[in-house]
Amino acid sequence: MPKLSVTIITKNEASDIAEALESVAWADERIVVDSCSTDDTAAIATSHGARVVSHEWPGYVAQKNYAASLARNDWILSLDADERVTPELAHEIHQTLAQGPASRGYWMPRVTFHLGRWIRTTDWYPDDQLRLYDRRAAEWTGRYVHEGVKVRGAVGRLHGELQHYAYRDVSEHLETIDHYTTLAARQMFEQGRRATSLDLALQPAFAFFRNFILKRGFLDGSVGLTISRMNAHYVGLKFRKLRDLGLSGRAASHNGTRDTKDTKTKQI
Repeated sequence: MPKLSVTIITKNEASDIAEALESVAWADERIVVDSCSTDDTAAIATSHGARVVSHEWPGYVAQKNYAASLARNDWILSLDADERVTPELAHEIHQTLAQGPASRGYWMPRVTFHLGRWIRTTDWYPDDQLRLYDRRAAEWTGRYVHEGVKVRGAVGRLHGELQHYAYRDVSEHLETIDHYTTLAARQMFEQGRRATSLDLALQPAFAFFRNFILKRGFLDGSVGLTISRMNAHYVGLKFRKLRDLGLSGRAASHNGTRDTKDTKTKQI
């Protein structure tokens, strides 16, 4: 049976790391790569039996690949500090490894707890995550947002849920939206995407319709309505920031052209 290493990257996760580690206490090895936390994250992780390595922040993808490189075992379960492996998922992972993995990586559904309940509607569910993988045939890839594991070979699917405690409250949710929309807009801009007037008008509206109607957010009542509106706000803010980047780029280009003309005039 292949042995399993669990990797967790952290920065100031003292409030969450203990429960995350407890949910994978059955693993053969647990590694925490900590990015210079100023709270008790490292001490708590050590007290719960994890091997803690301090490593300055190089970005999500690089940090997760670094964590995998430290593992004694080739099979990796990558976990975030605000996530918990359910007993059902733990059993399924154990059975998959015991039987000899048929694939080189495995998807699993993630369910988020927010505003007092588990959310199994909207874009949030099933929030499939590829977290169990053979590092000999897989690695983390991506840029600023939406990093993921790229697998060379067959990919399977598990059914046990990974639990996610994403936000303490609406305020933290809004702060996270502001942070990630900045990264998402930057990534889109560098990939050549530009925001049109139609994007600004239609993308948020369709996001709300998709979340609240097509993804059945209405079944969660006022909570589903709030999350649908938040998801639409994310989309709208991302495109507004993308538009601002485009305007800034055009202004810089215009100024550069003007400066060049002014320089030529002076040289003449």
